[in-house]
Amino acid sequence: MSGHSKWSTIKHKKGREDARRGKLFSKLTRYITVAAKEGGGNPEMNANLAAAIDKAKDYNMPANNIERAIKRGTGEIAGVSYEQFTYEGYGPDGVAILLELMTDNRNRTAAEIRNIFTRHNGNLGTSGSVAWMFERRGVILVPKNVIDEEKLLDVVLEAGAQDMATEDDHYEVITEPTELAAVRKALEAQSIELTSAELTMVPKNTTPLDKQQARKVLKFIDALEESDDVQEVYSNFDISDEVMNELVSES
Repeated sequence: MSGHSKWSTIKHKKGREDARRGKLFSKLTRYITVAAKEGGGNPEMNANLAAAIDKAKDYNMPANNIERAIKRGTGEIAGVSYEQFTYEGYGPDGVAILLELMTDNRNRTAAEIRNIFTRHNGNLGTSGSVAWMFERRGVILVPKNVIDEEKLLDVVLEAGAQDMATEDDHYEVITEPTELAAVRKALEAQSIELTSAELTMVPKNTTPLDKQQARKVLKFIDALEESDDVQEVYSNFDISDEVMNELVSES
């Protein structure tokens, strides 16, 4: 698993997302709206929309908010038109950065992202410069204390998962994007608790960071995530559990 995934898991446990719920709901609304616009409003026929809805439910987004976002996407009700695109580049110490953005003003967003990269000694790259380093996958995190590893492996492989890895305090289940919903449903049918389940970009290889490098990179990642127009930040850095725990204890 990439270090960014570890950091996301720790933030989830600490409840930092709850403190940003207003901003998080805004990003989830955009995610749902664009997914419905591009693939239709039926989640059974639109894997991206299904994943967006599930993620919104994971953060207790009200059902009527989800429904309105879908209707904006399908044009049933009026709303802001968002453009979806990606940026690629390199952050501190050469880590690869892949951004998914949604905005109603591309020029404003471009200026803001360029400024963040500059302030943190990063560099924006051309299209395709780092995208080849990542693969689209479904990733499900399951706490270790809720199920035996062998039993979990049997359940997820039967449901169509691609692979499973053991991390510090949880299991990481990898699926093809189209199989994420099916594997999640199989886990829920067995009443197996999930930490998260989402479509993401998984790095093919990772770049290890020491404590000083990790501190700079994580500060850069947080600055990107603070942008209203940044939906997702993907990177190929790797931070050891020892270094990550030291950084968390300092925060």
